[in-house]
Amino acid sequence: MLELYLPILIFVVVAIAIGVASLVASYGVGTVLNIHQPTSEKSSPYECGFEAFEDARMKFDVRYYLIAILFIIFDLEI
Repeated sequence: MLELYLPILIFVVVAIAIGVASLVASYGVGTVLNIHQPTSEKSSPYECGFEAFEDARMKFDVRYYLIAILFIIFDLEI
């Protein structure tokens, strides 16, 4: 009876082995090639080719959120 499940077990083991091997190979290639090389240019904020004008975390008016919530709830056509 258990020999009927042997092909399924082999399939699952091979599938897990292929998944783990691809993850290990991906990590190994990334480590060998050293793809991640942060520089000051890569770490700087980018805004359409220009230097960032102001902080991205500016406060919005509460009315904007109210209109957005009403639009989502009632699907208003403005």
